[in-house]
Amino acid sequence: MAKTKEKEIGKVTHWYDKIGVAVVKLSAALKVGDKIKVKRGEEEFEDLVSSMQLDHAPVQGGKKGQEVAVKLSRPAKDGALVCKAE
Repeated sequence: MAKTKEKEIGKVTHWYDKIGVAVVKLSAALKVGDKIKVKRGEEEFEDLVSSMQLDHAPVQGGKKGQEVAVKLSRPAKDGALVCKAE
């Protein structure tokens, strides 16, 4: 079975449950409008990056090394991997 190679672009360092936001430490660029896959263990889901913040200010994208806050439609756990979805 061919497994599609997914490009890992970051890791969730914190999850804010009340506001549905994950803080993602980026290892590659990510921008608003990108489709991502969040996975941890057997759990995974796809989401669309609808908004992103850097230092509490809205941004259109983040680059490698930055920690950005991304609004997600489902909870993500600390340590979850964030990959670009096809």
